[in-house]
Amino acid sequence: MTDRKAQLAGNLAKVESRIAAACAAAGRGRDEVTLVVVTKTYPADDVRILSELGVRHVAENKDQDAAPKAAECSDLPLVWHFVGQLQTNKVRSVVRYADLVQSVDRSRLVTALSKEAVRAGREVGCLIQVALDADASGRGERGGVGPDGIEELADLLAGAPGLRVDGLMTVAPLTGEYAGRQRAAFERLMDLSTDLRRAHPAANMVSAGMSADLEEAVAAGATHVRVGTAVLGVRPGLG
Repeated sequence: MTDRKAQLAGNLAKVESRIAAACAAAGRGRDEVTLVVVTKTYPADDVRILSELGVRHVAENKDQDAAPKAAECSDLPLVWHFVGQLQTNKVRSVVRYADLVQSVDRSRLVTALSKEAVRAGREVGCLIQVALDADASGRGERGGVGPDGIEELADLLAGAPGLRVDGLMTVAPLTGEYAGRQRAAFERLMDLSTDLRRAHPAANMVSAGMSADLEEAVAAGATHVRVGTAVLGVRPGLG
């Protein structure tokens, strides 16, 4: 085993242990929570090692990094998630490799995704990114749509060829009433998910929680946690 593989295996084991403990504390089965490893800024070699270690879900947030990496790893049994703010001019590229887009937050993006999914002959799962710090414009500091905009986007997604409305995603806000209150933020997202499933019963994915707050997300009921640093290490240039 290479040094890097041993390092990743050790980190992955620690994260798995944290998720298992959080599930046990919440009275949930470990199989109720999917680990999505965020591989942004890390090379395709790391993705290949993660696949060897049993990881099946990986996420990227920039198309210029993700597209060549996904192509290089196209032989691996991976589910690719796109989690970054997505500009419409990148949609054609993203649709070629992303199985799920977790950052759908405006109608124009739904239209672009649908057009390119149909062109590519693919079905792309979509999560609506919810901004719990949305201002008067209905937008959040790090993207996303305010809670009041969920229903309209969900209905649009449900009627869009090539797309599937799979659920909701959020990033714990840094400002507003939920700043520093991750558990409360994730519980709010779960309430919004319950509302969404009344009209769209299959939209049962709830993506919340990262390296620092995955326990709070699991306790609240998240189905997917997005973990980068705790598995791969501190990202280059970030301290």
